[in-house]
Amino acid sequence: MRHPFLHALCLAPVLALAEVSGGAIVTFEDLSLAPESYWNGQDGSGGFASGGAFFSNHYDAAWDSWDGFAYSNLTNPEATGIDAQYNAIAGFGQGGSDTYGVAFVGWEQPPTVTLSRPQSLEGLYVTNSNYTYYAMLQGDPFSKQFGGTTGNEEDWFKLTITGRDTTGQVTGSVDFFLADFRFADNSLDYLVDTWQFVDLTSLGQVETLEFALSSSDAGVFGMNTPGYFAIDTIVPEPATIVLLGLGGLLAARWRR
Repeated sequence: MRHPFLHALCLAPVLALAEVSGGAIVTFEDLSLAPESYWNGQDGSGGFASGGAFFSNHYDAAWDSWDGFAYSNLTNPEATGIDAQYNAIAGFGQGGSDTYGVAFVGWEQPPTVTLSRPQSLEGLYVTNSNYTYYAMLQGDPFSKQFGGTTGNEEDWFKLTITGRDTTGQVTGSVDFFLADFRFADNSLDYLVDTWQFVDLTSLGQVETLEFALSSSDAGVFGMNTPGYFAIDTIVPEPATIVLLGLGGLLAARWRR
């Protein structure tokens, strides 16, 4: 994983570049919420837009259930169980921001992000939801404690991000482990509890991103681990910086 401080230094010129390049940067901070609340699609809109992207959502009023994407500003990192499905385990958005996205991989279409225009992405940030984190840490009536009672069981929880171009063809996929207990040295086992950057440059130019989850804890009906994760700050690849250089960027802004 790249060092978060170094990535922050790289991110600053990218944020400045967005005004010039028209790149889509999603932070979720343009979405309105009452304090300590969330949106999960109850209005039947089928999703929401933030920055330069649209996030899919499916809400079933008959069952009061949802899948796809929601967004939240909940801040309690100690909340547990199904009531904590909208909490990011970090307790805030990436970089200390207020609002972040939450995804649930359910039984309808996979959670999908559709960009306002096709482009290459540098990456995005993810972390675990409280519900999933504590289910893996402690176990619950439906899923096992990762590592087992001895800590030696080789459990894992994996996020797969797939890119598609304007024709719907797959451009590539990236795997990121939100939990990994497969190390010979148990002290290296981990559950992600902070915002981590996922590099998406290998996907090339994409119009949509699709998200899937898989787990070592699975049965005949699928994954037992709760199928949630949190997402924040989608960053475009700063190709214009390579072409102009920082001096060219400043000159372009000065001419404006």
